[in-house]
Amino acid sequence: MVYAIVKAGGRQEKVAVGDVVVIDKVDVPVGQTIELPAVMFVDGDKIVTAPADLAKIKVAAEIVAPAKGPKITIIKYKNKTGYRKRQGHRQPLTEIKVTKIG
Repeated sequence: MVYAIVKAGGRQEKVAVGDVVVIDKVDVPVGQTIELPAVMFVDGDKIVTAPADLAKIKVAAEIVAPAKGPKITIIKYKNKTGYRKRQGHRQPLTEIKVTKIG
């Protein structure tokens, strides 16, 4: 089995060819290809973690669609003063599909 651990949006994701992964927002149009830096590469029994060898390995991914994370509700409240504040947030994300490792 061939897979790689890549750094995407401040986190690390385990990806294989054909996987669809949701990462933090990337300002690239849909259909474009991006390269993700590999942190570890596994090809069967062979494991590559040396930075010099990882520089040669390219992980290509295609942008599938923009996405949004779950709704997070923020409520602030102060007792006996009538202060109430409500706010919501949805994190912008991007769906990518891994097309090539190697």
